[in-house]
Amino acid sequence: MNPSHPPSAEEVNQRLIAQYTEIAALAGGLAHEIKNPLSTIGLNMELLAEDFADPQNPRDRRAAAKIAVVQQECRRLQSLLDNFLNYTKVRTVKFEASDLNEEVRKVLEFFEPMAAEAKVDVICYLDPDLPSVVLDRESFHGALINLVLNAQQAMPDGGQLVVRTKTAGSGVVLELIDTGVGMDANTAAHIFEAFYSTKPGGSGLGLPTVRKIVEAHGGLIYVQSEPGRGTRFAIELPLPARLAAE
Repeated sequence: MNPSHPPSAEEVNQRLIAQYTEIAALAGGLAHEIKNPLSTIGLNMELLAEDFADPQNPRDRRAAAKIAVVQQECRRLQSLLDNFLNYTKVRTVKFEASDLNEEVRKVLEFFEPMAAEAKVDVICYLDPDLPSVVLDRESFHGALINLVLNAQQAMPDGGQLVVRTKTAGSGVVLELIDTGVGMDANTAAHIFEAFYSTKPGGSGLGLPTVRKIVEAHGGLIYVQSEPGRGTRFAIELPLPARLAAE
């Protein structure tokens, strides 16, 4: 490269994409290499658990308890690897003009039985005049599922989840506001960082994956929260260029 001609922004962006793709492929390959022996360990633990299913003496009971611990850790590592592979996966996206309200309704329809069981009242304020946005529906659906389940977990004794769409400037905004336990400023500042989790056994990859999906749509995600007063997630999505210009 000629040093007198610095790379253009497009060239820099392409190099970053290539580097990310290479790193993601290496990370995914490593995770797969770990999954294979982990599956073997898990299978052998199942066979051992069957051998000690009916312990007859203290020694056998101790062995059965240790086997159960190893099985639990195998399941935890398997879940972590699955979440990690989902986070690092280089997705083939299919962007289409979409009705955001309709995508929200689909997620809430899926969530309805869980919300009822958890005593969570869902209240919708969906702007009927909301303009279309461009979405990869599959990945965006997964991101919204993650957010509503996260809200449910933040309300262990039940509560209220407000879901609202509206226009704002040259884009649209989707808000999810819960009346859950909330979080302090330090936690809110780190929740989109990979492997950061306040949940026992949590992978810390759910919300980083959500942010990654939102940013792939050219959008932004924000969080506001206060302990004991709930949490508000807001996703801003841009309008297609033609609509924004109009």
